[in-house]
Amino acid sequence: MPKRIFITGYGIISCIGSNIPENLNSLMRSAPGTGPLLHVDTILRDEVLVGEVPKTHQELFELAGVAPVEGYSRNALLGIIAATEASAHGRLGENTGLKTGLISATTVGGMDRCELFYKDFLENDSRNIYIDSYDCADSTEKIAARLGIHDFVTTISTACSSAANAIMLGARLIRNGRLDRALVGGCESLTKFHLNGFNALKILDKEPCKPFDQHRAGINLGEGAAYLVIESEESMLKTRNTPLCELAGWGNACEAYHQTASSPDGEGAFMAMKAALEMSGLKPADIDYINAHGTGTDNNDLSEGRAIERLFGDRIPKVSSTKPFTGHTTSAAGSTEAILSVFCLLYQVIWPNLNFTERISELGFTPVEKLLTGIPVNAVMSNSFGFGGNDTSLIFRKVNASNANNVNNADNADNANNAGNAGNAENIEN
Repeated sequence: MPKRIFITGYGIISCIGSNIPENLNSLMRSAPGTGPLLHVDTILRDEVLVGEVPKTHQELFELAGVAPVEGYSRNALLGIIAATEASAHGRLGENTGLKTGLISATTVGGMDRCELFYKDFLENDSRNIYIDSYDCADSTEKIAARLGIHDFVTTISTACSSAANAIMLGARLIRNGRLDRALVGGCESLTKFHLNGFNALKILDKEPCKPFDQHRAGINLGEGAAYLVIESEESMLKTRNTPLCELAGWGNACEAYHQTASSPDGEGAFMAMKAALEMSGLKPADIDYINAHGTGTDNNDLSEGRAIERLFGDRIPKVSSTKPFTGHTTSAAGSTEAILSVFCLLYQVIWPNLNFTERISELGFTPVEKLLTGIPVNAVMSNSFGFGGNDTSLIFRKVNASNANNVNNADNADNANNAGNAGNAENIEN
């Protein structure tokens, strides 16, 4: 029987909060974090809305506990902040005899440092500039060094499915005995390159994004970082960690329909969701909520919607996109939305699809319009679909007495509802 994988720690920084409690509080208040661009000097500054972390570079150094020296990209600092919170929550600093890995995802990497160096290069005609923090792996290496993780360290870059694939790879390494536990997730920062690249595709919305809406006009880019600690049952017997939930299934498909667009019929999305369901052993009717990729673009939402209808038929679960809260954090979206999905299981809530007004005419379902609390949420599907048709779906399942079996602390699994010092849903809401 394959090893079961459990989430035992998490950490996040986004435009709606600098840690787990702050993010949960913003979600419970239905308070989005998108707004004007403040920290990137670009000609698009007054034209776009973004989900920008409201911290300067100096403030991020302070949050990360890092001395303000050259060579730290905004991306690396965001990653260190979220990874440190997850590591502390999952107690990675203890039980050092366990094989521990770091799988971190990013695409932009240290592009913000590169942009500064490029300006200096043009103005000073320098030919001897070495950009040591530019590549994607730099942020991963800095996180690993900060947390003392050495057994396995790698970086994944598959566009918007990157962090979801990092979670999937970590789970596979644990199942195959390569690791006992892993810190998995992603980080991404806003840069000129980032903004202008998506602007060239003509998919940036100048107003708050409207996923699954008939009048959707594009995305609001975001930034942030999110990491989860995942481990096997055998590892949990040693760490004595209480599981937040189980990573019950995952699926990835790469349909290669187009460099940037999803296929019109959603074939890749369908294959990824179907594979995740099959691995989990769950039936379509067992999924209570889908945290959709839901970017707000004309192409993605129709494609994903068709795939959902094909897989779930006339019994479609509750669906929403949380990107109106956080912006589209691209390579960090998979882990950001994984944590938001874990919240749903812990606090028995479903997040609203903000800004929705009218159903897409080609689809037969509407997303959740208001915050839902106090309802049974036992299984959540989280979708992350990237350029090139690299599509990944993850399924998270609530841990309770009926499915915990021999999981450590299974008799006290309900204590997971207090995880992350965030309190319960009622207290947060009030």
